[in-house]
Amino acid sequence: MSGIFDLTGRAALVTGSSRGIGNALARALADAGATVVLNGINPERLKAAETAMAQDYAAGRINSCAFDVTNDAEAARGILWVEENVGPLDILINNAGIQHRVPMLDLDVADWERVISTDLTSAFLVGREAARHMIPRGRGKIINICSVQTDLARPTIAPYVAAKGGLRNLTRAMTAEWAASGLQINGIAPGYIHTEMTQNLVDDPQFNSWILGRTPAHRWGTVQDLAGPAVWLASDGSNFVNGQTIFVDGGMTVVV
Repeated sequence: MSGIFDLTGRAALVTGSSRGIGNALARALADAGATVVLNGINPERLKAAETAMAQDYAAGRINSCAFDVTNDAEAARGILWVEENVGPLDILINNAGIQHRVPMLDLDVADWERVISTDLTSAFLVGREAARHMIPRGRGKIINICSVQTDLARPTIAPYVAAKGGLRNLTRAMTAEWAASGLQINGIAPGYIHTEMTQNLVDDPQFNSWILGRTPAHRWGTVQDLAGPAVWLASDGSNFVNGQTIFVDGGMTVVV
């Protein structure tokens, strides 16, 4: 790749990238030329993901670093590892996230806090550590992976809705403080994406019918649908885009 969307020579970290959307985004950045660091909390699964992806790229292009994104000391260790072993971090995608489906009246406080910590606080912790290195260099891209639940709500997923809504405003707060230092911080809000983790929803005739009827594009999204927006926001093509959350949802959030 060449031109405004070329990421050759840039180092990127994608949290929660041993599988699913994070893994696809990491591959998209690598396809655009970036040297990529995969991240996860399970060392065995992460290493397997690195090995699988590395066979498609030149030696040294795909790396991995296992660390807990919800722990401030671990976040600092992970970012420092990238800086010392891969190169100055140019691109961070905060993708790590979990879901927990329980009605609010039955929701345990510990489960609320676990979702908030993984889906929202982790972006603050890892993003802040990345910014500590990016700001002195006067450049950097941070992309926070939000959701249609950034704008919408459904029963039984209150902590996820709260976390993803907060993530959009965290994106704005990061912009307010760091844009003057040359950083661009934006969000991507995927709609319902067909992955191995949503396969059970795709296979549910009632839910699948609801998704198709609720989405103007009349289909589920694919991980490939997220690749272009991620590469754009990671590239020089978005150098004056800041604090925005881009919905990639087939139109779901614009219709009643």
